Amino acid sequence: MESKAKITAIGGYVPEHIMTNQDLEQIVDTSDEWIVRRTGMKERRIAGPEEFASDLACGAIRDLVKRYSFDLSDVDLVIVSTTTPDYGFPSVSAMIQAAFHLEHAGAFDLSAACAGFEYALHVANGLVSSGLNRKVLVVAAETMSKVTDYTDRTTCVLLGDGAGAAVIEQTESDGSFLGAYMGADGSLGKALYRTGLSTVMNGEVLINTGKMVQNGREVYKWAVKTVTTGIQKLLEENEFQFSDIDWFIPHSANLRLIEAIFERLNVPMDKVLYSLEYYGNTSSASIALSLSEAVKNGKIKKNDRLLLYGFGGGLCHCGQIIQWGI
Repeated sequence: MESKAKITAIGGYVPEHIMTNQDLEQIVDTSDEWIVRRTGMKERRIAGPEEFASDLACGAIRDLVKRYSFDLSDVDLVIVSTTTPDYGFPSVSAMIQAAFHLEHAGAFDLSAACAGFEYALHVANGLVSSGLNRKVLVVAAETMSKVTDYTDRTTCVLLGDGAGAAVIEQTESDGSFLGAYMGADGSLGKALYRTGLSTVMNGEVLINTGKMVQNGREVYKWAVKTVTTGIQKLLEENEFQFSDIDWFIPHSANLRLIEAIFERLNVPMDKVLYSLEYYGNTSSASIALSLSEAVKNGKIKKNDRLLLYGFGGGLCHCGQIIQWGI
């Protein structure tokens, strides 16, 4: 289906509190040198005790409104990607609907872990291009620090909190969305999970702390293979070459992982945008933050072609090619 949907605004937000690598040295057996060498991360932002995904989401929306002098009154749907909602229910999206007095908007949350923002954009594009909706607010908001096990030295150094927001509107001209590719492998769910109502997966008893549990080696192997293949298929199926893409924006999981993926693809790192150096791995918010920062800083310009690729828990992945139109 030809896209009749256009991204018309972008915003981002991170909490004020900064957790440095030196701070982590006081919590767990690690060092600044080890963290930078293994992950490329120097800082991450941490939500306060009474600051939750809905608060970060509202911050990103307010940034969007301020940057574009944007009117949200005619938004007819709110989609929020999060794995760390304030509550089991009501949804974060419903809380946003109330906070911004979006009287004519429906609302639902979407859970696709670190690929969530891309899944949400894909859904919004489909709904708007089909004519079922006209103006959709898409938000990715995560408070990963609240589900982080700070005794796990290999995982706790990665995670941070943040949010990004975008508006997708109907357009009569060319749409923003030029192609998509997605997939999942639920058989590998045990490699990256957080327990909920059930503590058993595929017949195996899980570590039940309520915190995120990750088999980093398994996720790394899956991601390098899956994302490399996914990017190639995304380009091939939509008849693009690597040279047609101005910026590649992967999920900011870990710099070494990103480097491994793009080395295999023979894409120079100066064409890759990420947000992990100062924000850490913010799950589904990471690509939204990378996009928001790059637009704000003037790196991304109107008509640039972007390739976004999210991947993570599920295990899920989703890639999109977007023509930037703002």
